[in-house]
Amino acid sequence: MRAARIHEFGGPSAIRHDRIPVPRPGPGEALIEVAATSFNPAEIGLRSGLLTEVFGVSLPRTLGWDVSGTVLETGADVTGLAPGDRVFGQVDGAAAEYVTAPASVLVRAPESIPLADAATIPVAGLTAWQAVHEHARIASGQRVLINGAGGGVGMFAVQLARLADAVVTATASPRSAAAVKGYGADEVIDYTATPLPGGMDVLLNLAAVPPQDAAALARLGRTVVTIATPIEGGTHFVTRNDPGQLVQLAALVDRGDLVVGPSECHPLAALAEIHRRAESGRTRGKIVITPV
Repeated sequence: MRAARIHEFGGPSAIRHDRIPVPRPGPGEALIEVAATSFNPAEIGLRSGLLTEVFGVSLPRTLGWDVSGTVLETGADVTGLAPGDRVFGQVDGAAAEYVTAPASVLVRAPESIPLADAATIPVAGLTAWQAVHEHARIASGQRVLINGAGGGVGMFAVQLARLADAVVTATASPRSAAAVKGYGADEVIDYTATPLPGGMDVLLNLAAVPPQDAAALARLGRTVVTIATPIEGGTHFVTRNDPGQLVQLAALVDRGDLVVGPSECHPLAALAEIHRRAESGRTRGKIVITPV
């Protein structure tokens, strides 16, 4: 099978497209035929070697954490999944034609969207869910400022905050503003031209910002949660893989309460170029990557 792997840390050119054997599922695992994975900005840190303390240093390593696909085979002791099931989840090594994963981290894919689109959900959706519900505990009527809402996490954070009945102000670049407004933000601010408002109940920071800007952001909300640059006095967290929360996200999608979908779709061969564009700030939303 084809897999996008790194054999050494470096720039986008470190990504190689290798032919490797199709893995076999071990006990408690399922073999998935990949419909899609999706790009996450943290993969730049993994590829370049900046996040080895978080993700380890074992090389070669297949990229990709989000997966959607079809179960082909299950190993011993797997219950609740069978060949033919459409699933999605957060796994390691999804930038390939096939991947094995613990059956316990896979859940049924939403039925109301194309299977490939479900790959946009796991990492970004879980990050937004945990930011909104676990760390910020956003409640009805609160004024929420979401900084950096034009990215993949922002797509979910804006919608989840609105579903919590918050009043949402979101920052986005001009090229992302219409999409963010479409997700339900009450107000969208062009952060390149307009000062950010203060007096917020909650600030969710989804963007990497210089230290001086982080200090300024800290004064904008009574509760501060950040997934990117740490902010003094705020909560900085790393996303937890939680299949139960993925089940809840899938239910919201199928009820029509949560809109998901890729901003772009590309074949696996384009992964290095996607990394290059992301490093120069030329991507938005969730980019889906299919094996072919």
